[in-house]
Amino acid sequence: MNKIFLVIKREYLARVKKKSFLLATLLTPLVFPTILGLFLWIAMSERESESLRIIEVIDESNQFRLESSGQYAFSFSDRDREEAKEMVKSGERYGALYIPPIDLEKPLGIVYYSEKNPSMTLIGNLETTLKRKIEEIRLYNSGIDPEVIAGLRTNVNIRAITLDNAGEEKMTNAMVNYGLGFITGILIYMFIFIYGNQIMQGVIEEKSSRIIEILVSSLRPFQLMTGKIIGIGAVGLTQFLIWIILISAISSLVMGYFGMQMPQQQALELANPEAGKMIESSTGDMGQYMQVIQDINFVKLVLTFIFYFIGGYLLYGAFFAAIGAAVDTPSDAQQFMFPVTIPLLVAYFGLFIFVLDDPNSNISFWLSIIPFTSPIAMMGRASYGVPFFDLALSMGLLIIGFLFTTWLAGKIYRIGILVHGTKVNYRTLWRWMKTA
Repeated sequence: MNKIFLVIKREYLARVKKKSFLLATLLTPLVFPTILGLFLWIAMSERESESLRIIEVIDESNQFRLESSGQYAFSFSDRDREEAKEMVKSGERYGALYIPPIDLEKPLGIVYYSEKNPSMTLIGNLETTLKRKIEEIRLYNSGIDPEVIAGLRTNVNIRAITLDNAGEEKMTNAMVNYGLGFITGILIYMFIFIYGNQIMQGVIEEKSSRIIEILVSSLRPFQLMTGKIIGIGAVGLTQFLIWIILISAISSLVMGYFGMQMPQQQALELANPEAGKMIESSTGDMGQYMQVIQDINFVKLVLTFIFYFIGGYLLYGAFFAAIGAAVDTPSDAQQFMFPVTIPLLVAYFGLFIFVLDDPNSNISFWLSIIPFTSPIAMMGRASYGVPFFDLALSMGLLIIGFLFTTWLAGKIYRIGILVHGTKVNYRTLWRWMKTA
């Protein structure tokens, strides 16, 4: 055990002391707040500098009177289509909307002219406005007062509340749960790939430089592999925790500069009793979001994330170490990466297609139970709330899976690190696993 600790210490300190580690750790957190600040500055600058955009409407049917909005104003005149197009070319008008005499059953022939490609939002708003106007005209022609129909329409807002066995009620929101599952699942996926590749690259470098032959003379190959996996994993955790702290702090400063608040700051302000009353009386989406955030068990979610964060890395880290030991160059490792990549890709796409859409479906259950996909898939379910049996079964199988992959990879590692210049294939790996 003492020898494994020495390997962990060596791997950890050797990487943490590198200038590349320090630069990546300190500079990466500046990227996201900088991008956030840049987008906020551009959005506010455009909002301050943008002028009212006038759209000339040529309505040959004389049935449409479009209402102006805060950004777009509609001008109606007796000009023909060619005159309106010239006004657009000269810059007098932002655009021109031509509405010919149309059949209300099949409104065809409506054209929008502009100097630049119109945005999807603008075209969508125009289509929605014209659709509503056509519906009102058809109702009026049918002898139905559109105002009566408008008065009968109402908005429905369904609050989702889950009931646990203790009878406690908790408000949920699919958007909040989806966002948490998406972020945590993707972070684990990236962590496994990034630091798993570092394990493989490190083993290949030591093997090609023959340093590994000196190391195995004083400790067993399994101890070397285990220490390397844990040491590089500790580096990743250290870097990740620093990123979280720095990104949160810098993002808070950036948003504070623009007079905005981070979501967690809003949640803290709403966590007091007076704010609780305000949430209950609030009918807006923000009030519901804050109530949902308050009802999420973040302690359980964070502990679950850490477990699968570490468990997934250890599970795949053993495979990456075995691949590095079996080859002499990174290019030779590509043929062995395919079987390792497939389960990760299945978990990645399953997270979006199945788990986040319906976390309680059968396929979501199995994706979160099978050790090779559970680190990513389970985090998609964890944000919605997972039954204790499912979580315990998944964690237990992940531990068994890690022990099995470590034992299996150790057999390959034990022989592969001392083999040079031999073309290794799957048959060779199978022979090593049987003889080691």
